[in-house]
Amino acid sequence: MKTNFIKTIEEKGIEALSLLLAVAIWQLVADRIVQNRLLLPSFYDVVVSFSVVVKSGLIYTDTLTSLLHFATGIAAAFLIGIPLGIAMGWFKAINTAIDPIIEILRPIPPLAWIPFAIVWFGLTQQAAGFIVFAGMIFPIIINTYTGFKNVPRVYVEAAKVLGCTRNIDLIRYIAVPSAMPSIAAGIRIAMGVGWMCLVAAEMFGVSASGLGYRLWHNYYLHRMDFVLVYMLVLGFIGLLIDRFFRHYVDSRLLRWSSGTVI
Repeated sequence: MKTNFIKTIEEKGIEALSLLLAVAIWQLVADRIVQNRLLLPSFYDVVVSFSVVVKSGLIYTDTLTSLLHFATGIAAAFLIGIPLGIAMGWFKAINTAIDPIIEILRPIPPLAWIPFAIVWFGLTQQAAGFIVFAGMIFPIIINTYTGFKNVPRVYVEAAKVLGCTRNIDLIRYIAVPSAMPSIAAGIRIAMGVGWMCLVAAEMFGVSASGLGYRLWHNYYLHRMDFVLVYMLVLGFIGLLIDRFFRHYVDSRLLRWSSGTVI
């Protein structure tokens, strides 16, 4: 029987091998088939450009700016989306009143709010944060609502029999733990959508700095190797955010759920 250590080594080896294969194919296609740095810079070109960006120091400033924009949007989405989803899922009257408004606003693409973000906030951190908020709020509301709506009635009735009768206690001790997998899934989906909205908002002028802004700036200069640098940085940061969130949720909030992954 394989130990956990050996399994981990094998998994990491497979991941590393797949990445190396992807890089080799990328380099081969760029050098031998495309042969045009404007259409597809090679992996080597991107590494060289990355070193230039790091030496200039811009990558650190842009990353911190984008993370600040993201944090602003996600904080607002949490503060509004989770309580609203709880209220809609627990109280039928609130759901009846708010659901039509949610269903009208939800299909509107988050980027459609860019003109209003600029008019309301100008080219500021709040404007970019608002676009992130617009992309994150509805997945959080819907998944929180779904989680609370699907709380088994037997849990609630059993809690009432044992003396837990107030709504606040039922929500805290019964509904929230039961709905947590759905809430966590909604937050994870929302974080991915919000990160994409952040980049688009910075690209289209909501912010005068950030990773998305710098990506679009290099496109105008036809420096596609630098464009790919910022694309990869965005991908790695998004991956780190997702991995950190999953680790925190699995280790702190969902320790009781072992899952069925082999």
